[in-house]
Amino acid sequence: MTQVPDRSVRICADRGGTFCDVHASHPDPENPNERKDIIVKLLSQDSANYADAPTEGIRRVLEIVTGKSIPRGSVLDTSKIDYIRLSTTVATNALLERKGHRHALLITKGFKDLLLIGNQSRPRIFDLNIRRPNPLYSEVVEVDERVTLVGYISDPKAEENALLWNEDGTIQRGYRGPGWDGEGDAEGPGDIVRGISGEAVRILKRPDLDVVRHDLQRLHDAGYRSLAIVLVHSYTFPEHETQIGGLAREVGFTQVSESSQLLPMIKMVPRGVSSTADAYLTPILREYLDGFFQGFDAKLKDGRVKSPRVEFMGSDGGLLDLNNFSGLKSILSGPAGGVVGYALTSWDEERKYPIIGLDVGGTSTDVSRFDGRYEVVYETTTAGVTIQSPQLDINTVAAGGGSCLTFRNGLFLAGPESAGAQPGPACYRKGGPLAVTDANLLLGRLIPDYFPKIFGKSEKEPLDTDASRVAFEKVAKEINESHEMSLDLDEIVYGFIKVANETMCRPIRALTEARGYSTGKHVLASFGGAGGQHACEIASLLGIKTILIHRYSSILSAYGLALADRAYELQEPSSTFYSAQTRRTLVARLDKLTNDVKAELKRQGFEGDRVIVERMLNMRFEGTDTALMVLPHQDDANGAEDFEAAFKRVYKAEFGFLLDTKSIIVDDVKVRGIGKTFDNLGESVYSEIDRLQKKPVAHDRADSTYSVYFDKVGRVGDTPVFLLDNLAVGDEVTGPAMIIDNTQTIVVVPGARAVLTSKHLYITLSEAK
Repeated sequence: MTQVPDRSVRICADRGGTFCDVHASHPDPENPNERKDIIVKLLSQDSANYADAPTEGIRRVLEIVTGKSIPRGSVLDTSKIDYIRLSTTVATNALLERKGHRHALLITKGFKDLLLIGNQSRPRIFDLNIRRPNPLYSEVVEVDERVTLVGYISDPKAEENALLWNEDGTIQRGYRGPGWDGEGDAEGPGDIVRGISGEAVRILKRPDLDVVRHDLQRLHDAGYRSLAIVLVHSYTFPEHETQIGGLAREVGFTQVSESSQLLPMIKMVPRGVSSTADAYLTPILREYLDGFFQGFDAKLKDGRVKSPRVEFMGSDGGLLDLNNFSGLKSILSGPAGGVVGYALTSWDEERKYPIIGLDVGGTSTDVSRFDGRYEVVYETTTAGVTIQSPQLDINTVAAGGGSCLTFRNGLFLAGPESAGAQPGPACYRKGGPLAVTDANLLLGRLIPDYFPKIFGKSEKEPLDTDASRVAFEKVAKEINESHEMSLDLDEIVYGFIKVANETMCRPIRALTEARGYSTGKHVLASFGGAGGQHACEIASLLGIKTILIHRYSSILSAYGLALADRAYELQEPSSTFYSAQTRRTLVARLDKLTNDVKAELKRQGFEGDRVIVERMLNMRFEGTDTALMVLPHQDDANGAEDFEAAFKRVYKAEFGFLLDTKSIIVDDVKVRGIGKTFDNLGESVYSEIDRLQKKPVAHDRADSTYSVYFDKVGRVGDTPVFLLDNLAVGDEVTGPAMIIDNTQTIVVVPGARAVLTSKHLYITLSEAK
């Protein structure tokens, strides 16, 4: 066998709730300019056979590449590896299951209960028995320190009365507004310093570091090793937090989450909750990664230029190195890879069709929207914890292939409980409950002969249709006993599928119709292991006519990692009105951050044309508290980075009106740098479809036929089953049909047409309902 060169194998692993997907590529020995792909799919948890799914997947890849047997449990040689890219749900699961790391919270004296009180939102206002989620921290220690801001934001003459600074940071003129003590430079005694945001900060009391050290030592002796530090106004004056953080590391704390370093943004509650989430999740993530690295030789972790790189998918769709990856940045690590995958493979810069991403996994369905750039939100609530951190706007609903099917109180229910990987659906041969996968199996939408034979004690048995049938017959009996009309088994099973489909449509409508976008004008990009079984029916429910299913759609989260770009961003607080006078200062701050971001990306190996910089301001109207992160477009007013015009455009789109009489305040300045992995991803699927000569595929080219149930049509006993690998580019399959490859099953409903392009199945529905 021809030797694969060193540092040439690129591996991407996505560990989901049910399956772990691995996509790898290496130079083709017969044509070194081309790369060959390797796909490995395995269960995320299978403790009887392996300890860690990504490590096991990478071991299998290296076996295929080298042609040599590598025993399980041996330390893997990384000399052939160029990079490993990982997305993981470890932190997300720890948050959902409340299995994070025990940690303590250090907070300004008098604010002990601040995070417990929260922001007073009442999402279930009519519930008689409100159960608040417990805080993430286990103990609170108050720090006797205090700083305050000079002056009042709501003072109508704020700019006139404000304290003025010299260029060297000394005071030119003291504060002269309401509350001034008439003698000094502020409302009372205390040192006055200039904060990062430009605001004047009065230090009322500095922390006694000896007392703090004593408190930290007591926590350390009690077994705490993780700490969150949240002090008042630390977003603009981080000095006290920095001092305490340094002390904590001296005492022996291994994880110190300083809110001013994690998230230098105004609003103490989300900043505080985010810091406790980081202290809660990062140690769990580090433990997992330490275990992962133990499966490989030392080169993987040393970070040298000539060593293989390890990169991680962040919640905002950018890749991070080990130093910049943390619990807070990994909460949406898993789904983010899929968003990157469909966005980069489905977008056409000329046609600009908006895309809805539908990721139907084993445990849940993730829905997102792409219209030229990633939609990012800066505040999200996960498992009752409101976190302030940039994340892709992904709506998740508990309906996937593993969602449990039950009949309760006369209702067909799909989810929210999931069978997971252990024990899995009833057909997985582990005694699991009825799930969506069982329904698809009985309807003929999954064919055991074509499905991976990875079940049972031997890991070599097929899906168990009989187990699904027995479980469904039991439910059918219960349903028919409670109904006047007797339903046959197919109708009952399909009833559950309809409920699951409608559940998956709900978050799509929230992302489109609820925000003023017409759902029918979108393209549906379906992926995830179970996506192909539901895509046509979901598109029909939503009025969508075009569906894209990527060749690697069942592992698109892993494939997206291979396409993703490296990202690095810096953010600083600001507290200034936006005007012609202040614009110069704001641009100067953006220029400084831009240089710092470019320097960091250069250190990571990206420079010149491979770096794209996005410069943003977080802006709001005076008197409101909803700030919007604004990135100017070329067509905003004069096109020369006009932030005011950009803010008004975004605000009008979001809220439908403008507050023209109000001044605009800038809360933050932010620069995001993107190091491009690829310059160009080739021709878009739409232009390829336009030039392709379509060739109808005759039924006799089917690999087999199978009995499949379709809505309104019923059972089609001779539904043709085509193998994707046996179809050529330009082949057109007309529904009803099934198209199958090693990792996915695609159901083409009656009347739909599926054309194979070089990288996609392009499905058109005859008439969307």
